[in-house]
Amino acid sequence: MQNFGFQKPRDLAAAVAAAKKAPEGKYLGGGQSLLPVMKLGLAAPSELIALSGLAELKGVRVEGKELVIGAGTTHAEVAASAEVKKAIPALADLAGHIGDPQVRNRGTLGGSLAHDDPSADYPAAVLALGATVVTDRRRIAADAFFQGMFQTALAPDEVITAVRFPLPEKAAYAKFPHPASKFALVGVFVARGAGGVRVAVTGAGPSVHRSAPLEKALAARFAPEALAGVAVPAGGLQNDPFGSAEYRAHLVAVMARRAVAACG
Repeated sequence: MQNFGFQKPRDLAAAVAAAKKAPEGKYLGGGQSLLPVMKLGLAAPSELIALSGLAELKGVRVEGKELVIGAGTTHAEVAASAEVKKAIPALADLAGHIGDPQVRNRGTLGGSLAHDDPSADYPAAVLALGATVVTDRRRIAADAFFQGMFQTALAPDEVITAVRFPLPEKAAYAKFPHPASKFALVGVFVARGAGGVRVAVTGAGPSVHRSAPLEKALAARFAPEALAGVAVPAGGLQNDPFGSAEYRAHLVAVMARRAVAACG
């Protein structure tokens, strides 16, 4: 790991100002995504700008028909939140199964989304629920936010401040975890709401994505049986020592059926 500067700004405005002055700087949330990458030598920011102490990035609340979660809220806080459990139980359940206790107590919602690991859990929830990512300067729809492996619509000095989740009629997440990292070898988040049925897949490909075949089948009938015989294309899916593309395609269908069944 190379040398770097460290700043702990007093508020969000100061954090953004610091980022603008450090073109090679990076925002640091809980550090559970960025620090491992730095240790591997895959990133070498000149400055780390800590966001963990900023109260304006914390909190969970319901506003009308949306659940609003601050970007600095940890996975453990999301999992334990009474508001989240009541509004979107599937989201609380997802957060409670991210990594291990250390990761859950340090990692944050905003940090996970900004890093956009192709096997992370939160991106599947954000995409399936049709959430809106709020930054210090704009709002970005989930469909436009995720742009590829470790790539998002964020500008270099742009910071996520909150995520607004529409309240679904039904939602559930099912994943087949890697036995060591607990990242999703394949994870499927299914949601039905005012905008119809949305199915988001993580872990299977180079980036989180929606599954058109599964969405079409569930739009016709929202039941596990509706997915019988639905083929998930293996083209474009990951093919590595942990599983072939064909195996992952099979897992996508299996996890989708489990998620729909969990919707009740």
